[in-house]
Amino acid sequence: MTITNIQPTPGSSGYLDLYPERKMSFFKNPYILGLTTVAGIGGMLFGYDTGVISGALLYIKDDFEAVRQSNFLQETIVSMAIAGAIIGAATGGWINDAYGRKKATLVADVIFIIGAIGMAAAPDPNVLILGRFLVGLGVGVASVTAPVYIAEASPSEIRGSLVSTNVLMITAGQFLSYVVNLAFTRVRGTWRWMLGVSAVPAIVQFFLMLCLPESPRWLFMKNRKNEAVDILSKIYDLGRLEDEVDFLTTLSEQERQKRKNIRLRDVFKSKEIRLAFLVGAGLQAFQQFTGINTVMYYSPTIVQMAGFHSNELALQLSLIVAGMNAVGTVLGIYLIDHAGRKKLALSSLGGVFASLVILSVSFLNQSSSSEVFGWLAVVGLVLYISFFSPGMGPVPWTVNSEIYPEEYRGICGGMSATVCWISNLIVSQSFLSIAEAIGTGYTFLILAAISVLAFVFVLFCVPETKGLTFHEVELIWKERAWGETTDSRNLLAQGTQNQS
Repeated sequence: MTITNIQPTPGSSGYLDLYPERKMSFFKNPYILGLTTVAGIGGMLFGYDTGVISGALLYIKDDFEAVRQSNFLQETIVSMAIAGAIIGAATGGWINDAYGRKKATLVADVIFIIGAIGMAAAPDPNVLILGRFLVGLGVGVASVTAPVYIAEASPSEIRGSLVSTNVLMITAGQFLSYVVNLAFTRVRGTWRWMLGVSAVPAIVQFFLMLCLPESPRWLFMKNRKNEAVDILSKIYDLGRLEDEVDFLTTLSEQERQKRKNIRLRDVFKSKEIRLAFLVGAGLQAFQQFTGINTVMYYSPTIVQMAGFHSNELALQLSLIVAGMNAVGTVLGIYLIDHAGRKKLALSSLGGVFASLVILSVSFLNQSSSSEVFGWLAVVGLVLYISFFSPGMGPVPWTVNSEIYPEEYRGICGGMSATVCWISNLIVSQSFLSIAEAIGTGYTFLILAAISVLAFVFVLFCVPETKGLTFHEVELIWKERAWGETTDSRNLLAQGTQNQS
């Protein structure tokens, strides 16, 4: 008689119930933390660049009269980095799949260094805009690469926390940018130093990345098993290592066969991949359209709109906003693998809605002679970032790093990041013009309405992926697309099937 035992896949909840001693904790392995930190410098570049322009713009306007007199030119200087990031993200998925996560990171660093030096030396707004575009290219590639690199090297039970560490690096970069802005407010050349210093993290990451390995999952896909096993042996103990290697060996052969015929159009032809992409891209779009980079790019300007006209005071108050962003992200790192992605996003959006209403009320009453509404606007900014940063900050990036099958991960991740950057561009390029046309209060009211739509989207469309392996996540889309439950589970379990 033949009895079939389907063993749970390595890293799944069932596997960890069988072998609780093999469960990883966030601080258990310094090696994986090191990989995460170095890869996360890409997030720091992302954060620094998006944050630094908010303060630098105040002084760029002082140096260039044309910029001071044109909201469109101000928006272009801010948003040209986003235009570059759109192209960087769109090509970043292909670079990741073709050349690996490590080489993609090195390419991003080189582009970023060239752009930062160009901005610091810019003799006129046109060269400055070109430098912003180059920096954006680097940021775009990094925004695709870092979450995938971290996710593919992470044990599933702490994957959310580790990928969220990249978001912490983004917020740390934004906070650092405000500190640097304040440090150079009274230094000759102000904004040139603010923008030029951004080359330093890229140089540091470039040399550290030379010492780090490639993603083990990418190496498996390229049939470089020995190199992958060497990396995995530094992450897992011997018992779990053998199970992980056996599982990935079987799985990678299946995925190599699938990958041979992958085309861009296949994302939309396959029902389950289409569903996954729509959720991933939708999260990225709502992250931007609920106003985060309105706050991060223009917070000093918003503070001045609220009645605090001093550049230095505006930067000091904005530093509080950036600090709360970093603190909230630390909280998110803990909650994302405990509360879960979906609950965290929903609670975050509820607070975002309330904060945007407060901001709207403060600006709609700005004509009042009382300073109360000016301070209410600052309170609204702080509350907004306090609610946004633990949830809608890390959740979209985490979910996008784990919802796609291996053979689609690079291309779908790149497309989703491109949606993020296009949405970012629309927001950053239009905020000042819309605020001037209809008023800042009504602009924040529009963002509040969008946050309601985002809440509904997360509630009905986004699955909970907390603690699931990549292959358990695949089952969610198969079940949503075709209603396949038992059969699809058995299919994915074949790689670990034992017969007696």
